[in-house]
Amino acid sequence: MASTLSDLSTAGLLILIVSLVVAFGFEFVNGFHDTSNAVATVIYTHSLKPVQAVVWSGLWNFLGVMYATTTGLAVAFSIVHLLPVELLVDLGQRAGLLMVASLLVAAVIWNLGTWYLGLPASSSHTLIGAVLGVGLAGSFVTGTPLGGGVNWGKAEEVMLSLLVSPLIGFACAGLLLALTKHLLSRRPELFEPPDGEKPPPWWIRCLLAFTCTGVSFAHGSNDGQKGIGLIMLVLIGVLPGAYAVNLRYREPEITATVSSLDDLRGYFGKEVGQAAASRSDRDAAKGTPSDAIGPTALGLTAELGGVSLTTAHVEPTPSAILRQLEGVRADLEGKRSLADLPAGERWKLRLGLLQLRQAVLDYLKAHAPIIPASRRLALGQSEERLMQVTEYAPNWVPLGVALALGLGTMIGWKRIVVTVGEKIGKAHLSYAQGACAELTAMATIMSADVLGLPVSTTHVLSSGIAGTMVANQSGIQARTVRNIAAAWVLTLPVSMMLAGGLFLATEALAGSPHPPVHAARSLESQRDAAPLGNIVVARVDPDLLSLR
Repeated sequence: MASTLSDLSTAGLLILIVSLVVAFGFEFVNGFHDTSNAVATVIYTHSLKPVQAVVWSGLWNFLGVMYATTTGLAVAFSIVHLLPVELLVDLGQRAGLLMVASLLVAAVIWNLGTWYLGLPASSSHTLIGAVLGVGLAGSFVTGTPLGGGVNWGKAEEVMLSLLVSPLIGFACAGLLLALTKHLLSRRPELFEPPDGEKPPPWWIRCLLAFTCTGVSFAHGSNDGQKGIGLIMLVLIGVLPGAYAVNLRYREPEITATVSSLDDLRGYFGKEVGQAAASRSDRDAAKGTPSDAIGPTALGLTAELGGVSLTTAHVEPTPSAILRQLEGVRADLEGKRSLADLPAGERWKLRLGLLQLRQAVLDYLKAHAPIIPASRRLALGQSEERLMQVTEYAPNWVPLGVALALGLGTMIGWKRIVVTVGEKIGKAHLSYAQGACAELTAMATIMSADVLGLPVSTTHVLSSGIAGTMVANQSGIQARTVRNIAAAWVLTLPVSMMLAGGLFLATEALAGSPHPPVHAARSLESQRDAAPLGNIVVARVDPDLLSLR
């Protein structure tokens, strides 16, 4: 298992470098493709000069990305969990790298194409479509059932947020403009397009500069996390020994994690005891001995030279959760640093934690009505602390993403600004319309951050402007709206087909070997590798829904 760059072949190292360059390039393109929406209103209304606006927006994009690292990376890992990272490891080094490179190149190609045409297409849709495309293509390569390379539960959650957010933008921006017209009916200049090059009154300039700042910060926090998730997908899949768990964890953090495990053990141990006592009473009444609880059965199957891995689940029952918990705790106990773990043990720890968290979340959802709210909250907090072992990013990743996004904002803004300012509505954008659309976009994106959901800045803002045009009864340009809607509809399937096709083509040309998973490895050997035999190296479905 690769844990350092020296473990990679020359070809593998080259593909990794290219993948990282393209990943940061995607964020750079995202900067001038998506963030143009944030500066469109202040530039078009002459509240700020273009150079001032893009530099200011770039700075706040940078700060938004850095802020996101202090509040958790829920959005970033919603991207990671779309494509089970274990699939990249199972495919083998070269094929895994080609998969990552294919999704990155496909995303950049589509983003550049829509930018060149001046269409406010969504970088989020593009990225997610590319991830789904290579996941589906990976199913063909490994011989697993179609769609087995995609975490569909997480995909549905992400796609729902991307679908609903533009509707929220349209409705809320339109209602906000209607309310503003009612409250400020004596200020008709707010609802008129800009007068030539003349800047608006100072207080309107301040308001529009504030909304530009808020959208830029929110975009950095949300879209920047997508870039972080994309790069962590590359790093965990290619160098799992180095990035499977947070190697910065030292004794204090490990002690806190063990304490969280102990909190969970106290609750589920009590549940197991109560269940055992109840079962013994029933068995005694029937005159039959009570059965001992055996380990959860987990296995591997091999098929025709490829491999089909059974999804490694831990049953969401107190006894199964307790066994899994004891295994993870034994791996951590006495460790002064996670870096002390051998590379293979780090990967095993990651899978064990993912399985444990999934089982705890499933249990809490299934038993929510009968668990007191205070206890449910405490268990949820313990589960969230476990998340920090696997959901992290090295400092250089968010810093690089922030720089790429901030610099990209300063380039190539004009095409999208003209579309947003002049081509959505039949009348040019007014001050009030720009402010209402941006306030709505800022609130929507920040709410999505809190919920850990990715949304499209482009679609939320452009739909918000369309909503203000309808509310203002100024009409919308059908041709532009059709083009934007077409880009919205086509982005997902085109990016899926482009990424999947690139991967299948490059994989066929490279003749990537797929090392078989040795199904002959017995359950006993698995138990030797993992405490209590309940952590196995198999693909896990990490549909980890946050309780926040």
